[in-house]
Order: sequence, then structure tokens, then C-alpha cells
Amino acid sequence: MFSFSRKLMPVICLLALLVTAPLASVAEDDAPAKSFSVILLPDTQNYAEKYPETYVNQTLWIRKQLKEDNIKFAVHLGDIVQTSTKKNEWENANRAMQILDGVVPYSMVPGNHDMVVKERNTTLYNQFFSPKRFEDRKWYGGHMGTTNDNNYCFFKGGGLKFMVISLEFAPRDETLKWAAGICQKHPDRRVIVATHCYMRPKGRDTSCATSYNVAGNSGEEMWQKLIRKQKNIFLVVSGHVLGVGLQTSTNDAGGKVLEMLTDYQGLPNGGDGWLRTLKFIPSENRIQVITYSPLLDKYNKEANEAFSIDYQMTPGK
Repeated sequence: MFSFSRKLMPVICLLALLVTAPLASVAEDDAPAKSFSVILLPDTQNYAEKYPETYVNQTLWIRKQLKEDNIKFAVHLGDIVQTSTKKNEWENANRAMQILDGVVPYSMVPGNHDMVVKERNTTLYNQFFSPKRFEDRKWYGGHMGTTNDNNYCFFKGGGLKFMVISLEFAPRDETLKWAAGICQKHPDRRVIVATHCYMRPKGRDTSCATSYNVAGNSGEEMWQKLIRKQKNIFLVVSGHVLGVGLQTSTNDAGGKVLEMLTDYQGLPNGGDGWLRTLKFIPSENRIQVITYSPLLDKYNKEANEAFSIDYQMTPGK
């Protein structure tokens, strides 16, 4: 206990300074064709359990890079903590995420480690990341039912309108119907779907629900029931399975859908603090994928961690 507190002491002192420092929040929108970034925050479970300073350093880096990278949004991919019933892990997660409060819009979603799966009990997740935490933020769109297990948020960048829909682990049929309704209610929004279990390194998951004996849908079933049918969904991001992966599919309207896996939890130090930046470059109609670790102060330049994806961003198209 003593060594843990000593490791965290510099972080706690820095957080105290941040609380009293003036916040320079990100502008909701900027000039058309200006580049902007979305940050993916994958599986932080090991950090919340054993390496809380790494989690804090990740969100501090996001805050620090706000203006330089023109960060518009951060998306957590679930498995926020290791054990859903351990309050101290949620306190560590809260300490890290509050660094972004009032500065960078962000979404949260529960993974299988964030809930008692068979009961879909997300009590502590909703104690720390309930709708009340976000409802006064103008970018927060709303939630399904009384919890924040399923929610949606808005942001703008490069003259374009986006929406992030975050869906529970192995989402139920009623959840997919709710998400479809949100997509249809906002046809002018380019939609990113974030859910904990969807992709594997090669292809969509087919066993999210059955592996955990819970009523719900796998990644493949999500594709068939929701993703392919909603023409404004262009990107699905997920974690859960160690590794990275990307595939491009075509929806029922003939549009391109990018499906991406990002998960580093099995690497040393609980994941080595890796984050993924999606840099949208409207003037070139592409997304640049950048992988960086604040812990190592290092970029991963391997072909599957640093690459470019064609994506049409001409306004009105």
C-alpha cells in the first residue's frame, strides 16, 4: 500500500494543480477541411488495477495534445477496470478520466470486466460514469433507459458533423433497435459505433455473447442487424481481444464501413500505455492512424500501427 501511494503522489499533486488551473476546452467545430483528431483509449483494465499512473499519464497526454493535434473527441473502448466490483479500481479510473472533464469530450462504454456479465450489473460503472456526469455537457446526446451503458455523443470537426454511439458488451436486440433509431434521428451525422467486443485481428467476432453465456449479439450479428443497415455508420471501433485489426466492408447502401480492433492489454506494464490517434485529414480525404505511448514516449511505426485509410470527407457528400 505504501509503495502504491508513493508512486501516485506526483500524479495526485499534478491533479490538484489541474483542478485549480483554467481550462481551455476544445472548440466544437473549426474551419472546413482543417485536420482534426479522435483518440481511441483501449482496455485500461490493467492500469486501473495495477498501474494507475499509466492511465493518468494517458489522459494527461490527451489534454496536453488538445490544441496541437486538434483533438475533438476521445473514445473509451471498454474494460475500464479489471474487476467490476472493486471500488478502488473505479476510483483510479475516475481519477484519470476527470482530467478530461470540461476539456475534451469523451465517451465511456462498459466491457465485460466492467459488469457482472450474466446479470448485466453495471452498478459501479454507473456510480462513477452515470448520465448525471455528462448531462450538462452540450456534446452529450443521451442514453438508453436509466443507465449510461448505452449512450451517444456529438462532435464536429473540419466542417463535418459526427456522432459516437457507445453500446454495451454483447448488445441486446433492444439495444440495437435503440441505436438504429438514434442513427435515423440524426441522418446528417457521420456515425462512429464504439462497443467493447466486435472485431478480432482477422474478421468479426462470432462469440461475444455465447462465450459469456449472456443474451446478446456478437460482432457478426451486430453487423447483420445494425451496422450494415444504417447508411450513416462509417466506423466501428472495439477492443476486448489482444491485437489490432482492420477490415473494410460495404453496407446495404453501398457505403464504406471501417471496422477496427485496438487492444494492447497483453503487453508489458499492463499495455505499455499505447493510445491510437485517428487523424482526419479532410483536404486529402483520408484518416491517418497513429499509435503512441506516453509511457514509453514512443511511436509504433509498424505497418499495422501506422497507416492511412481512404475516407471521403467532402462536405455534403
